[in-house]
Amino acid sequence: MSDAVVPHRSEAHPQTSAGWFRRALDSDIVYSFRRSRLTMVAAVITLLFFLLAIFASWLAVQNPFDPAQLQLINSRIAPLWTADGQSPFLLGTDEQGRDVLSAILYGLRISLAVGVAGVVFAGALGIALGLVAGYFGGVVDSVIMRIADVQLTFPAILIALLVNGVAKSLLGNRLDEMSTFGVLIIAIGLSFWVQYARTVRGSVMVEKNKDYVAAAQLIGLPAPKIMLRHVLPNTMGPILVIATINLALAIITEATLSFLGAGMPDTMPSLGTLIRIGNNYLFAGEWWIVAFPGIALAGLILSINLLGDWLRDALNPKLR
Repeated sequence: MSDAVVPHRSEAHPQTSAGWFRRALDSDIVYSFRRSRLTMVAAVITLLFFLLAIFASWLAVQNPFDPAQLQLINSRIAPLWTADGQSPFLLGTDEQGRDVLSAILYGLRISLAVGVAGVVFAGALGIALGLVAGYFGGVVDSVIMRIADVQLTFPAILIALLVNGVAKSLLGNRLDEMSTFGVLIIAIGLSFWVQYARTVRGSVMVEKNKDYVAAAQLIGLPAPKIMLRHVLPNTMGPILVIATINLALAIITEATLSFLGAGMPDTMPSLGTLIRIGNNYLFAGEWWIVAFPGIALAGLILSINLLGDWLRDALNPKLR
């Protein structure tokens, strides 16, 4: 009998995990990320924005959505470092006595929530339609792609305004804050699904002619399983790039709708709503009401766009 010691399963698992982690660190994407200082700064800023949104209720000095915590006597107070500034309002207050910093933290939460949920909805719809169109082809493909072509003739903001207007005309006074939140998600999702559908369709039309799909069909796997388990993973690279870039576009779209008065109400403001409110007082000298939400929105969009540009280049095999 051999005296060799067989390693225990629990001892082998950490080595396997360590090997996987080491391979991940040595991958081309991680190497590309580590060599780009601008991308690392953008990632840190984006992560910071998400953390500020998640922990807004702990970091804010007041809940700007709670009228009981607002006092009109504190309205239009200048930032703390100015001559008219007061503690604890670091960035000043707006016309309702809301702390601007607290309003930005809570508004950031709404903007990111609408953006992320809108991208998820658009991705799910576009990926499903792209898989069906590319895999089955024929009449189904023609119908889906002609609908996509028609929608591409209209700007995304116009589609969002149309969906938002139809929802408000149908629901009327029944459209409260949470209903408006859901309508914005649907409007943004219906505005951006075409890019996912066209990209996935093109990738599926290439992948479905390969041997592994033919083998899966030969053993009798159903079409949904082949599309989701075998074809879809090979199209995830372009999807991730589109999702990252569309996140910034979705946040801008929500901010535009709110700025035009078709988005979140004043009682539950997003960054776009805060900019619209502050714009009314810009020429009255209360510049901080619009400046700081605008800076926060611009910084968020810029950092996400920089990440999207890096991810597009990192996943492009021609640039490796």
